[in-house]
Amino acid sequence: MKKKTTIYSVSQVNSLIKTALEENLPSRLAVAGEITDWVVARSGHAYFSLKDENALLPCVMWKSKFGKVKFDVENGQAVVVRGHIDVYSPQGKYQFHAESMVPEGVGALQLAFEQMVKKLHAEGLFDEKHKKNLPAYPRRIGIVTSESGAAVHDITDSIFNRWPCAELLLYPVPVQGEGAADEIAAAIRNINRRNKRLKLDLLIVGRGGGSMEDLWAFNEEVLARAIFDSEIPVISAVGHEVDTTVADLVADKRASTPTKAGVVAVPDVEEVLAAFENNEARLRGHIEGRVRLAEQNLETVLAREVLRNPMSLIATAEQRLDELDRDLGDVIRLLLEEGRGKLSQYREQIARIEPHRLIGRMKIELNNLRNRASVGLGRIANEGRIRLSQIESTLSGLKKAIITERILSLTVAENRLAGLNPKAVLERGDSITTKINGSVVRRLADVEVGDLIVTELSGDERVQSKVTSKKDRGEKAGKQTLMWD
Repeated sequence: MKKKTTIYSVSQVNSLIKTALEENLPSRLAVAGEITDWVVARSGHAYFSLKDENALLPCVMWKSKFGKVKFDVENGQAVVVRGHIDVYSPQGKYQFHAESMVPEGVGALQLAFEQMVKKLHAEGLFDEKHKKNLPAYPRRIGIVTSESGAAVHDITDSIFNRWPCAELLLYPVPVQGEGAADEIAAAIRNINRRNKRLKLDLLIVGRGGGSMEDLWAFNEEVLARAIFDSEIPVISAVGHEVDTTVADLVADKRASTPTKAGVVAVPDVEEVLAAFENNEARLRGHIEGRVRLAEQNLETVLAREVLRNPMSLIATAEQRLDELDRDLGDVIRLLLEEGRGKLSQYREQIARIEPHRLIGRMKIELNNLRNRASVGLGRIANEGRIRLSQIESTLSGLKKAIITERILSLTVAENRLAGLNPKAVLERGDSITTKINGSVVRRLADVEVGDLIVTELSGDERVQSKVTSKKDRGEKAGKQTLMWD
C-alpha cells in the first residue's frame, strides 16, 4: 500500500525553516561585512545588507537598538554586527537581526567624534570669527556641572584663589550617561533666557576626567549647538590635558582642566592690585609733574609787570587814546583845508566857462534842430500819403479784375455742370425710370414682371408702377415695349 504524502501549507513550511535555523545556528552571531542598501524607515527601524566578495546577508536593526549607535552609518562602511538569524514568515526569507554595530578597525565613539567634528567644522561652528571675547573682570560667573563631582570644587577653588570678589552660581546637571547632553544644553539655553535677571558675565561648562564614554555627553551635537548659540561667553573645561571634546572646539575659550578654568576665566587679584599700584604711582608722578609745571607757569605769569601794577596798563591805554585823538583832529583839519582848496579851484573853472552863455547857445541850436525835424517829418508824411494812395488805386483795380475773372469762370463751370445734370432732360418732357432699389432702367432686360418701378418727371414729381408684362415690338428693328400699371 502506497504511503500517503503529507501536504504542508506555506506558513507551515516557513515555520519549519525557522525552527530548523533556531536549533542549528548559534543564538548569537558576530558578522563582519560592508554596509549596502542602507535605509532608515519613518518608524526608526534600519534595513540594510552586509556583503563580502561572494554573498549578501539581509539585515534589520530595530529602532531601540539603532538609537544606541553613536556614529553615522553610511553605505560602504566596514562594520561588525552582533545579533541573531530569524525568518520573516510573511515573505519566507531569513534576515539577520542586528543588536549592536561597531566600525571595523576603529572605535565607534572615535568614528562618531570624527564625523561630528567634520560636520560642525564644515558649518563654521569652530570659526574664530564667531567666538566672543571674555570679560576682563567678571563679577558673576555661572558654573554648569555636576554638584557631586570634583570638578565643581576645582573650578570654585581656582576662581576664589585668584579673584575672591567673584560671585559664583552653580547650575547642577548630570555630566555623563544617556540624556546628559540634552540636560546640559537645556540648562545653557535656560540661563541665557533668564540672564537679564541673572546678569551673568561668564559661563563655565565642564566636568572632571574619565574615559571617552564618560566624556561623550560633551561630544554630542545638541550641546555643541547650545554653546554656539549662547549669548553669554562660554568656557569649556572637560577632562584632562589630553582630552579634547566637541564642546572644547565650539566654546569661546577652552580650559584644559576644570582647575585651569579659573586661570582662563578670571585675573589674578595680586596681579591686578600690583597693576593698580603701578598705575597709581605712574599717575601720581604724572600729576605731580603737571602741578610743578603749572606752578612754574604761574610764577612766570605773576612776575609780569601787568600783574604787579595792573593800573599801568590802563594808564598806557588812556595815553595812547589821547594821542590817537590828537592825530585824528590833525588829519581832519588837513582834509578840510584840502577840500576847501579844491572847491575854490572848481569855482574858478566854472566861472571861466560862463555856463549861462553856453546854455543860451545850446537852446538856439536845439530850436533850429526842432524846426528842421518838423519840416522834414511833414515832407516825408506827405510823400507817404501820396504813395499809399497810388498803391490803393492799383490794388483796387487788380482786385476788381480778379473778381470779374473768377465770376466768369464760375458761370462757365455752372453751365457745364447744368449740361451734365442727368435730370436736365426732365424739363424737356423726358422722364427717368428706376427700380425700387434706385438702379436706372435702361433696357427691357433690366426688369422682370412683378417688379416695382419709379418714374421721375420734371418738378421733382414721381410715379410708382408695377410691371405687368414685357413685350417686344419690332424685334427685327431691335425695339422692345414695357407694359405696366
